[in-house]
Amino acid sequence: MSHSSIEVDIVIMGGGIAGLWLLNRLCSQGYNAILFEQGDVGGAQTIASQGMIHGGIKYALSGALSGASEAIADMPEHWRRCLHGEGDVDLRNTKVLSDHFYLWSTASIASKFTSFFASKLTRGRVEKARREDYPAAFTNPAFKGNVYRLVDLVLDVPSLLKNLSSHGAGRIFSSANSNCQWQSNGQAIEALNLQQGDRHYQIKAQRFIFSAGKGNGELMQQLGIQKPAMQLRPLQQVLVKHSHALPLYAHCMGNNPSPRLTISSHATADGKTVWYLGGDLATEHANSDSATLIAKAQQELAELFPWLDLSDAEWATLRIDRAEPKQKGLIKPDQAFAETTAAVTNAIIAWPTKLTLVPNLADQVTALLAADNIQPQAGALSPELVHLTTPTIASPCWETLFNKTGV
Repeated sequence: MSHSSIEVDIVIMGGGIAGLWLLNRLCSQGYNAILFEQGDVGGAQTIASQGMIHGGIKYALSGALSGASEAIADMPEHWRRCLHGEGDVDLRNTKVLSDHFYLWSTASIASKFTSFFASKLTRGRVEKARREDYPAAFTNPAFKGNVYRLVDLVLDVPSLLKNLSSHGAGRIFSSANSNCQWQSNGQAIEALNLQQGDRHYQIKAQRFIFSAGKGNGELMQQLGIQKPAMQLRPLQQVLVKHSHALPLYAHCMGNNPSPRLTISSHATADGKTVWYLGGDLATEHANSDSATLIAKAQQELAELFPWLDLSDAEWATLRIDRAEPKQKGLIKPDQAFAETTAAVTNAIIAWPTKLTLVPNLADQVTALLAADNIQPQAGALSPELVHLTTPTIASPCWETLFNKTGV
């Protein structure tokens, strides 16, 4: 059996958007960083994302901007800089599905939001759309509501994963079937030991960053880390696959502070369109059975788009657990989260809490490294790592679900 002892600056556990962004960011700063993923790259929360990069307006529908919306107000512009190759991570090869997101209201509640969206608090971040600029789904004469255009944008998550993975080529490894074990002295991680085939690796690092989403729970349990604690907030999205060429990226405003319905659109390999449905529909019915939720979604779309024939559509649902730092009352966190832990002094526990805040998470991690004076030291990547297997990139749910559960 071959034994290799390898030293790097940073080991990242978890290959979702948070881990990939951190890998890109840290390597650009000169750190010798590597990443381990147990499943497919982006295979849990990331690939299930609707791809929205938003500035918080959707959290302000109650009539006042909250701490959450203020914390993320700059995020669309930050991501746009990266898409142009001018930010902290190069996203120039990432596909943009839409340069704008929309809000729409039914005629019955249109006046509720008019004065708020005209206020100075939202000026420059949301504007009322002209009817000639409406998305195609609202051009039917039967539509009587109002449409607002946001500064938010929508990314194609599979291409985002491919882009970030390509920049990290040679540094992203699979920990599946590797008999991973932590070597610890009770205060700090001494090494990550893993075995693939007849090769044994002892990997040492200055810092170990846990950015595995829900998987952070198992990692922390293995090392006896109790704080920070994790919460899981369930979500069940609906996917409707149809033949209408109506790409739509929009929130429907209801009577709640949160969107009644959120729709993103995704083209499938067979030339059809999937509307991916979130919002209150997905949160309030997270624990419903699939058939009940699909029936509710059909009712919602029939009410909101009575002119749209979905009689031949296919339907599916997807359950997701959103992993986050624990909050009182299991409420939604306002910001990204990264902290060191007293139980293991060279570990950082991190959750982005939402896709749009991933750059904010990277800022927090780099600040923690700077505070502990963690500098690049390990030099070139060990050639022994080439023998480790590389995980595949996850397939989007709008391609896989209808092969199994479409109705």
